[in-house]
Amino acid sequence: MIQISPGHLAERFMRYVKVDTQSDPTSNTHPSSEKQKELSRMLCRELQEIGIMHAETDDFGYVYATIPSNSEKKNIPVICFCAHVDTAPDCSGTYVKPILHENYEGMDIVLPDDPSQVLRMSDSPYLKEHIHGGVITASGLTLLGADDKSGVAAIMEAALFLIQHPELKHGEIRILFTPDEEVGQGTAKADMHKLGAQYGYTLDGGEAGSLEDETFSADAAVITVYGVIVHPGYAKDKLVNALKVAAAILSALPVHEWSPETTEGRQGFVHPTTFNGIAEKATLQFIVRDFTLPGLQQHHERLERIARETVAGFPGAMVEYVAHEQYRNMKEVLDTCPQVAQYAAEAIQRAGLTVKKESIRGGTDGSRFSYMGMPCPNIFTGMQNIHSKLEWIGTKDMAKAAETIVHLAMIWEERS
Repeated sequence: MIQISPGHLAERFMRYVKVDTQSDPTSNTHPSSEKQKELSRMLCRELQEIGIMHAETDDFGYVYATIPSNSEKKNIPVICFCAHVDTAPDCSGTYVKPILHENYEGMDIVLPDDPSQVLRMSDSPYLKEHIHGGVITASGLTLLGADDKSGVAAIMEAALFLIQHPELKHGEIRILFTPDEEVGQGTAKADMHKLGAQYGYTLDGGEAGSLEDETFSADAAVITVYGVIVHPGYAKDKLVNALKVAAAILSALPVHEWSPETTEGRQGFVHPTTFNGIAEKATLQFIVRDFTLPGLQQHHERLERIARETVAGFPGAMVEYVAHEQYRNMKEVLDTCPQVAQYAAEAIQRAGLTVKKESIRGGTDGSRFSYMGMPCPNIFTGMQNIHSKLEWIGTKDMAKAAETIVHLAMIWEERS
């Protein structure tokens, strides 16, 4: 029977979240913040200390490690388990103080450093699944960092379990910890040749039992508006202010549809993220999301049409529309090798959970890895209310994630 202690894993996780690893979306360096390397070095040392000698970290903050095969079979695919070390720039990740609420009884949790931050079951009904178990929060001033240090901790605990139980047969396992996932650069400097894995799994999901083999396909769109600039003292019937034209484009967007705040499930959206400029030239940046490529194209066509029709109302102004690919729905790749997700579903069931197949309204490192030659669905860790001061995680969920990893390693050996 595979059983991993929630208490021991919680101690590991709480140690990791105290390390500030917030990534920086304004940086052009790799990693985007040097402080991410502190956790990478710590993980590399710990991997070596538990007996994984093939562990290293590089100048970009990636950690690579290998657990050698202990099976007599020679044709077992190399499997990678991956998580990211960085935390989101949306909320402070400095001086995180994790709090373990042992034997949670269902009451409101008031976070001590900011009593206005209250974790309530009415707002987070998944807390019901953790009554009489352990719940970890931050103290009220920062995010917790369960996204994705819960994935890091689960992989580390599973690695320790496999090393301590050589009777459990598995093929070669690769461990990868990435920086900068939260700023869209998690795979930018990954060395796929060094990694050498045929299939992978990110540990970067929510409720226990969830298995995600589909993400949005994602693009960026940039609308540049060119106005007509003259001296404002002599501007009558001549000046066309690019800032006002760009603002008119934003005003022309639908209010009750087509946006993140009005969509759910498999609905796509268009979301303005940045507005910059001066009277002569203004730029609007958008993210464009859909689960299908035809849907993505329709969003672009609609957005560009709105922009051009709006600008046509300002004689003399001009507009430019440019789209950039960001990532694609990993399901298109995973459908070509269905066993990858099937084995994950079986591992989740062996861990005693019900499989919850879900689609991610976003992306993961696995989105890009799938198109870089390593099909890579996403597995739960238990993280909730991510990127916020009310972020929390149940300790038993992390333990079940670690157990799922162990079962997966064994299933690949059994099926080969």
